[in-house]
Amino acid sequence: MSTDTDVDHDTVPPANKGLLAIAGVLLAIPLIALLWVSSYAKKDPQLWGFPFFIWYQFLWVFLCSAMTYTAYRLVLKARPHRPMTGGYREEDGR
Repeated sequence: MSTDTDVDHDTVPPANKGLLAIAGVLLAIPLIALLWVSSYAKKDPQLWGFPFFIWYQFLWVFLCSAMTYTAYRLVLKARPHRPMTGGYREEDGR
C-alpha cells in the first residue's frame, strides 16, 4: 500500500528545492574531490611524517561524514512533514 494515498497533497507544503540543491552539492563535493586524483597524488607537504596523499584522503573521512550529516539535516528541513501511517504498532503486535 502506498503512503502517497494517505497524504493530502493540498495541505502539505512543497519541498524547498533550494535546500535540496544545497544538499546535493554537499554530497557531490567529496566525490569530486576524491575522484580528482591528480590534485592530491603527491608526497609533499607531509604531516607528521605521512605523505599528502595519505593524510588528504584521511581528512576527507571526517569532512565527508560532516557533509553527509549536514545534507541529511537539510533534506529533513526541506521536505514537508508527512506523518508515518500504517507502520508497526506495538499494541497490535503487527
